[in-house]
Amino acid sequence: MTDAAPPRPASRWPGLLLAALGAIGFSGKAIIVKLAYRHGVDAVTLLMWRMLLALPLFLLLAWWAGRGRPRLSARDWLDVLVLGFTGYYLASFLDFAGLAYISASLERLILYLNPTLVLLISVLCFHHRIQRRQVAALALSYLGVVAVFAHELHFEGRATLIGGALVFGSAVSYAVYLALSGRVVQRFGALRLTGLASSVACAFCLGQFLLLRPLSAAWVPEPVFWLSVLNATACTVAPVLMLMLAIARIGAPLSAQVGMVGPMSTLLMGALLLDEPLTAWILIGTGLVLAGVFLVGGGKRAGR
Repeated sequence: MTDAAPPRPASRWPGLLLAALGAIGFSGKAIIVKLAYRHGVDAVTLLMWRMLLALPLFLLLAWWAGRGRPRLSARDWLDVLVLGFTGYYLASFLDFAGLAYISASLERLILYLNPTLVLLISVLCFHHRIQRRQVAALALSYLGVVAVFAHELHFEGRATLIGGALVFGSAVSYAVYLALSGRVVQRFGALRLTGLASSVACAFCLGQFLLLRPLSAAWVPEPVFWLSVLNATACTVAPVLMLMLAIARIGAPLSAQVGMVGPMSTLLMGALLLDEPLTAWILIGTGLVLAGVFLVGGGKRAGR
């Protein structure tokens, strides 16, 4: 039997479109959070609504992807708890908290350091050797973030320091998740692990709200509720599914390259919807970060 012929370029368009829409969906999360903050809601409450509305969809995803697969062992559940805490709860909370202080554009660039952070974790913890090309990629990525960070620091001062630290903590937390999930995803499958870990994260977010806020705080202005619905569906669950479908059609490397439209879409949406500045420094910094991410692993990355 001969190998199947590679897909014709025309047959790649559905996969390319899914990858692009998924990246834009992930990027739109920051815009929605910034719009919701204009109504006086805080990170704990906003994250609770996002996860509460997404929970049924994640449970459905975990059930559908787990059909016909073995039941989870105690070790499996421990892995799900750890990954759900680091990759979806802690990373999301720090990200939401940071967005109260910095622009959506800077937030997206900092989160785009994920591949470089995974590389550093692999070098420090798993003794992987780093290549010259990857050193250059690290330098480009961090130079780009520093350029945008310094530009925003000049105008916003202390708020940029706080917000940048929180979002960088989010990027580190998600990088830990990516570094730890490599072997686990082979046992679970990507969709099942995403559904289970995200459901656990939803439980953490709901528990955090119940511990830190009175139930009356759940009553939010109507625009915040509808923004949360949009966040939970179009910017949380849908992008995950679109990215997985894109990878199945065109592969992870090409999906990652198409996903680089994410930061650019954040820049445009931030300028149009949030009146954020679109300066030469921001464009240069974005270009450096994208170049570095592309070099880290030949375009391989995981979207969020």
